[in-house]
Amino acid sequence: MRKESESPERKSKGKNKEFLVIMYLFFFLFLALIAYFVYFQVFKSEAFINSPYNSLQDLFSEHVIRGDIVSSDGQVLATTKTTEDGTQVRSYPMGRKFAHAVGYAVNGKAGLENQENFSLLRSHEFILKRITDEFAGKKSQGDTVVSTLDAELQKTAYDALGSYDGAVIVMEPKTGRILVMVSKPDFDPNSVKSDWDQLTTEGSTVLYNRATQGKYAPGSVFKIFTSLEYYRQQPKEYKNYSYDCDGEITVDGQTIHCAGNKQHGQENLKESFAKSCNASFANISLSLDRNHLQKTCDGLLFNKKLPIAFESSVSSFSLSKSDTKAMAMETGIGQGKTTVSPLHMLLVVSAIDNKGVLMSPYLVDGVENADGNRVSSNAPKEYGALLSEKEAHLLKVYMRSVVTEGTGSALKGQSYKAYGKTGTAQVSDSTDETNAWFTGFASKEGYEDLAVAVIVEDSGTGSAYAVPIAKKIFDVYFNR
Repeated sequence: MRKESESPERKSKGKNKEFLVIMYLFFFLFLALIAYFVYFQVFKSEAFINSPYNSLQDLFSEHVIRGDIVSSDGQVLATTKTTEDGTQVRSYPMGRKFAHAVGYAVNGKAGLENQENFSLLRSHEFILKRITDEFAGKKSQGDTVVSTLDAELQKTAYDALGSYDGAVIVMEPKTGRILVMVSKPDFDPNSVKSDWDQLTTEGSTVLYNRATQGKYAPGSVFKIFTSLEYYRQQPKEYKNYSYDCDGEITVDGQTIHCAGNKQHGQENLKESFAKSCNASFANISLSLDRNHLQKTCDGLLFNKKLPIAFESSVSSFSLSKSDTKAMAMETGIGQGKTTVSPLHMLLVVSAIDNKGVLMSPYLVDGVENADGNRVSSNAPKEYGALLSEKEAHLLKVYMRSVVTEGTGSALKGQSYKAYGKTGTAQVSDSTDETNAWFTGFASKEGYEDLAVAVIVEDSGTGSAYAVPIAKKIFDVYFNR
């Protein structure tokens, strides 16, 4: 039998069906392209343009004068000046005081110059002016980045640190606004290009931002974590803790001394914390479940990237079952293998002050155009709860006792109410040099609470070197 040939109508329907499939395919590809374009514009464009490998930065700078960076009180921290021959040069009127916070924009970028590169290379001047400038071959003025940094407090912290290397970082616990970021040794951002070889010579750490990237042994400020862990493991018995300190403790041949071999006598947990008794906390550390302690520290931002859009380091903590009792004792008093940044300690004490909740830290209040009109604003937002409200209250009580009856007594009797923890961390086993720590916060009616972390390298005790720096900052802030 002969096969019936396909009718023209059936052939036409088949072709139409194929055409529809192709049409729908292209339609969905078009939608996918639009969706990616929107995603790129909203989520990825800033990161893409901020990339140091992106040549589009040069294209932007051909049409836009790089915008200013200013402090929260309007002080110019970075601006672009035009020389007589038309060359544009980045200028930093505050010089070294804001070096690491503001950064630089030659030989790469750092600090706010890097973080806010996208905003500084955009212009939101009136559209007709931008069009007119384009036709005239003139550049538009880039937007101004309004930072959270407080010029007066920054200067106070910078001067208070003096000739010592170290760092000071300050934040409002209830908002996350960072008001101060000081790191020493510092550099002159106005001469980075000419000083580059010296700044980057082997072994140099001048460009290293110690406030956010420093990795230090925490010393006794770690007793905040040890105390919290003891409370978590002994929620009913912690009030009954008692230890008779004779100035040292020896276990398996390892001796832990209290500062100056001071004998603290009979102490409870709060008194051990206030007096920063090494022997007592070494004793506590031996009783702790190490796996649980690891989980607590991980939950308090160890071993993870800190929640900030800025160059920062990852703090490290580890204590396993295979570690010796000596290592457990060292770890409990903030030595051992633990390292932490001043920023990390600032975030932890800020959460303690804010009922256990950490606010995401930020350094930019918003962006304005050349006429001073606000283009965008940042608002406080929660990162999450690091500890419960009850735990935060307990640690707050303990940190208050450091001021009223312990190693932070220089902060007692002020117009504000201060809380904190001092620390004196041995730099290495081969030297007697120590870094001085203080971290804490203060409050006063009519003011935002203020949290601070201070480290003074190769100095002495936290009470002698770090507490006075925090006091100067609190004094200026709460009396203006």
